Amino acid sequence: MTPTDSSTDLRIAHFAGKLAFETDASDVHADQIRGAGVVVVDSRGEHAWVQGRAVGAVHMPTGEIAARAPGEIPREVPVVTYCWGPGCNGATRAALEFARLGYHVREMIGGFEYWAREGYPVENDHGPVVRAIDPLTAPVDTITCEC
Repeated sequence: MTPTDSSTDLRIAHFAGKLAFETDASDVHADQIRGAGVVVVDSRGEHAWVQGRAVGAVHMPTGEIAARAPGEIPREVPVVTYCWGPGCNGATRAALEFARLGYHVREMIGGFEYWAREGYPVENDHGPVVRAIDPLTAPVDTITCEC
């Protein structure tokens, strides 16, 4: 079965759109390392934040974004939202709030779960949390999956 030109165009638009509005833990971490100036927002509640978060993240629960973001995050700075993981749509709701405020925002697919499972820096209120890389989510001997 050969796809028609219009179905090919739809597929291209779909996948390009996903990449415009989504990112992953590997790309976010790479942005942090190279100093890309992206603000990573943890949209979870206080108990989740205290339990552990991505190093460098800003804590801004979804219900506080409309009131706090304009005063704390310049609109010209790219924002990435995350919540618990792929079974949670909290990061999507947070990204929607940022989009409504006019921010260039993307959602980090996989959320905090994949950030931690892939071995990126995690901290809690007591300091760094060291976790082994999960070989089902990331290569254990390199920084990137090269995909």
